[in-house]
Amino acid sequence: MTTTRFAPSPTGHIHVGNLRTALMNYLIARKSGGTFILRIDDTDPERSKQEYVDAIQEDLEWLGLTWDRMERQSTRLERYEDAAQQLRDMGRFYECFETPTELDLKRKKQLNMGKPPVYDRAALALSDDDKAALRAERGTGHWRFKLDHARIEWTDGILGDRSIDAASVSDPVLIRADGQFLYTLASVCDDIDFGITDVVRGSDHVTNTATQIQIIEALGGGVPNFAHHSLLTGPQGEALSKRLGTLALRDLREAGVEPMALLSLMARLGSSDPVELRSSIEEIAEGFDVNKFGAAPTKFDEQDLYPLTGKVLHEKPLSEMADDIAAAGVPADLAERFWNVTRENITTRKDLAPWWDLFANGAEPAIDEEDQDFIKEAMTLLPEGPFDDSTWGTWTAAVKEATGRKGRGLFMPLRKALTGQSHGPDMSAVMPLLQVIKARG
Repeated sequence: MTTTRFAPSPTGHIHVGNLRTALMNYLIARKSGGTFILRIDDTDPERSKQEYVDAIQEDLEWLGLTWDRMERQSTRLERYEDAAQQLRDMGRFYECFETPTELDLKRKKQLNMGKPPVYDRAALALSDDDKAALRAERGTGHWRFKLDHARIEWTDGILGDRSIDAASVSDPVLIRADGQFLYTLASVCDDIDFGITDVVRGSDHVTNTATQIQIIEALGGGVPNFAHHSLLTGPQGEALSKRLGTLALRDLREAGVEPMALLSLMARLGSSDPVELRSSIEEIAEGFDVNKFGAAPTKFDEQDLYPLTGKVLHEKPLSEMADDIAAAGVPADLAERFWNVTRENITTRKDLAPWWDLFANGAEPAIDEEDQDFIKEAMTLLPEGPFDDSTWGTWTAAVKEATGRKGRGLFMPLRKALTGQSHGPDMSAVMPLLQVIKARG
């Protein structure tokens, strides 16, 4: 059975980059009838916050990305310690004492010599007495996994065949000097214990994957299928990383983006399939194939979400919009007429209130200089309300007869005078909703 996971750190809000990873793993699990696990990577006690755990769940629930079970790394520290001891016993885990400054100097020296900045394994030459002296001087050291210097190979679901020479990579630090388990060891233990079969994540994790494969094998686990999706850029190809804080899911939700618009875009963005609005998460899962995604950086434009959001709303029946329409101030007896008039003229739910304000309180007339006299005469021919579906046709016919105007020269100035806009719903349908007409003067 396919088992996938989404493993956010509760140190901030989920953004569109995180969503891409979550959605791909979710769709793989759902398409195969497998299991989707929400795993909270909260081994950092200083930065991990419960408020972010709550926010992660809220954002996923808003999108309909339901998980089959939830796990927290902070409850599994004993398991990670057992795994660390297992690696020590195998001779694959060693304690190091260099300070960050010392490590930085080593890296700079290697770069100046034209060598890759790989940890030199100096700690392996320390005797027990050396280690004891360093502990007395500096405290407990950090622990590195000793890589087997061979080629690490796997077939990536997106990138294809991958091969990394382990000798070109530093032995990864798995436990910090303060005893905190880092992502790599905790993630490997969880993936083994939870039976993770497929891992989809960003291409910035490719080197991590290589080292994790060796750690998984050292601990006797089965290596999952890995796929690394491309990273998102801005619409002009610019780095998106600095803007991800403004592209949090809760900010998009606040801006009025609809869940299916966001999911439909993110499920196809960067793939060989065109973006198409879907009506359900099940429909999205049915057509999803991770192998159709490419390795090239993927352009993301937030503005693409709004036409899709408009399409989502245009298809909604009154029953699904009734609360929003009521919140905009529309009387219940006018709700159906109001929705029929505005549904194809809104982009987000937030657009409902301005439309009702226009109908209920009137709009500031937009009258061109050359149309001033024409509008004054036309207003004298407008009957008193309430208006009905025939008012617009009857009135424009009378204005045409009186002024000789016709076509766009007749209809556009009248629309702008009544609504303040040069576009919008059919005026025959608008007239019965107009409570106030400011153009009357």
